[in-house]
Amino acid sequence: MSLLRQPILLLARSQGVKKLVSTMPVSSGIVTSYVPGETTADAVGATAGLVDDGLRVTLDYLGEDTTDAAQADATVAAYKDVLAELSRRGLAAHAEVSVKLSAIGQFLPDTVEPGGGHKIALENAREICRAARNAGTTVTLDMEDHTTTDSTLSILRELRKDFPETGAVLQAMLHRTEADCRALAYEGSRVRLCKGAYMEPEDVAFQDKVEIDKSYVRCLKVLLGGQGYPMIATHDPRMIQIASSLASRFGRRPGTYEFQMLYGIRPEEQKRLAAAGETVRVYIPYGTEWYGYLMRRLAEKPQNLAFFLRSLVSKK
Repeated sequence: MSLLRQPILLLARSQGVKKLVSTMPVSSGIVTSYVPGETTADAVGATAGLVDDGLRVTLDYLGEDTTDAAQADATVAAYKDVLAELSRRGLAAHAEVSVKLSAIGQFLPDTVEPGGGHKIALENAREICRAARNAGTTVTLDMEDHTTTDSTLSILRELRKDFPETGAVLQAMLHRTEADCRALAYEGSRVRLCKGAYMEPEDVAFQDKVEIDKSYVRCLKVLLGGQGYPMIATHDPRMIQIASSLASRFGRRPGTYEFQMLYGIRPEEQKRLAAAGETVRVYIPYGTEWYGYLMRRLAEKPQNLAFFLRSLVSKK
């Protein structure tokens, strides 16, 4: 599947294929399997359903690599809108938001404002954090490719001065991540650990699945053995079992850590873990920029890709 991953991701840039996919009934069904919709109402509706099932939620307004200040502002407005609606519906205690800094200005040039994208993203993130706190919930800063790691962690440190509840994300595939886990495993620090979804070079990231898994377990030991609040993002049954065993070894009670999974992936396992007393949070992406996200999910699962390709050639 790794041979297909790159060409599939290239399709994410094709507006023609996006239009075809979004207008075909079968493929539209694939879209809604992973993305509940494009609007705030769609996102909050999906949140309410999951909360009713005993799950928690983190909402991601899709978009990244923004190079337009107006689009960054629009993304901030979308987050404020969904936070207000979560509060209005009484869902804020069960749902937070995940924010990609590249979607709120991290890549904007110095010509837009002195200090460039880093300063703009920090100020925009502050605005979202303020709205989240007013709504009664929190923000987690998503992590992107390795070129943004230092900037993202720098912004995290600044945000935590006023909003210490702001969550971090670390990717086990990067060589640096075990050390980053040690630096962030302090009391009150929320850290989501994932394997990583970006195509990274060998000099900064493990390439072999076994090595990535080993790194994930090493990082789990650091986080679960630390004083922070680990957020264990995995769908891998073996990693879930290992995490549960480590939590027990380190004397972690349910509620002092959580599992996280993507919307539409292993939903029965999500409910099973929740029924067993674990805290489980579902990552819900929404918004008009769903196409790239969808293609990444298809690239990860051969059976979904085959179904998608059949839908493109079918006239029925």
